[in-house]
Amino acid sequence: MTYDYKEIVPYLLHWFDYNARILAWRENPIPYYVWISEIMLQQTRVEAVKGYFDRFVTALPDIRSLAQADEEMLLKLWQGLGYYNRVRNLQKAARQIMEEYNGSMPADYELLKKLPGIGEYTAGAIASIAFGIPVPAVDGNVLRVMKRIAASFDDITKDSVRKELWKDIMEVMPQDRPGDFNQSLMELGATVCLPNGKPLCDQCPVMHLCRAHRQDITGLLPVKQEKKERKKLERTILRMEYENKIAIRKRPPRGLLAGLWELPGLECYYEASELSQLLTSWGIQEADVAFIGKAKHIFTHVEWHMTAYHIQLDKLPQLPKEEGDFLWVTGEEIEEKYSIPNAFKFFF
Repeated sequence: MTYDYKEIVPYLLHWFDYNARILAWRENPIPYYVWISEIMLQQTRVEAVKGYFDRFVTALPDIRSLAQADEEMLLKLWQGLGYYNRVRNLQKAARQIMEEYNGSMPADYELLKKLPGIGEYTAGAIASIAFGIPVPAVDGNVLRVMKRIAASFDDITKDSVRKELWKDIMEVMPQDRPGDFNQSLMELGATVCLPNGKPLCDQCPVMHLCRAHRQDITGLLPVKQEKKERKKLERTILRMEYENKIAIRKRPPRGLLAGLWELPGLECYYEASELSQLLTSWGIQEADVAFIGKAKHIFTHVEWHMTAYHIQLDKLPQLPKEEGDFLWVTGEEIEEKYSIPNAFKFFF
């Protein structure tokens, strides 16, 4: 049974006018700000993004400065947000914009989609919010809201379902306020029509039009295909210290956390006694090895189960080349310059 979304439009716009959160990129919705905020908000909550956004646009206030930024600076500004390919694609897109569009983002939905890191949702958000182009921006929040309103049991992980909803929204998109309408749906999903079966229906401006509320089935929607179980990996982390300097190394240029700095790690679990034997084989004869603790870090498809040791060295070791190039830096240098992923923050 289909649902005519036309009725919800005026209620959502009125609600958004009085309930929209005050956010820096909304107060000044220039294309660059909308773009940066939307990329940051992928897989990250608004409250966490606020400080990062302010810091980022202060350091890199425009597309030109982003295109020219040093990679270490770029990664440091992004440190803690995770999914570092997002910021690398930002810079790739900025450089393409400088080369092909004279430093100005194209005010064209189809052209936006051709930029690195910008898919249909982000292109729709930028086009509608920054340029007033009437085009939908359909993400997980919007899918959840709309499928609850329609009491639809469509699987929202299917691309065909997302495409069909995109067309449905396009048909009712207010031509004079496309950006506000898209943001009203985003805002409703972020603050009222919450995930995990916990919507705040009494605060919803379209509660009276919501079939899921009327049928008392909000907890059953939306329908999503179950994700595959994440792979679990045991790792041993080494916090090696010599004369108040800590050993870090750069991860490979491809794969998980590509090109970022890390505490040296071993791809399996080591007891303290086993670790001492390994260090001896590395030529480290007299080192104080102390257990720091255990921590878990969850990535999209894998979990790291980490056991960490502090290794106090009396002399600088010659470590095996296969373990990579080690850099010995102070805590202050790490704080100021080197981007260390959140996976290791427990061990500092």
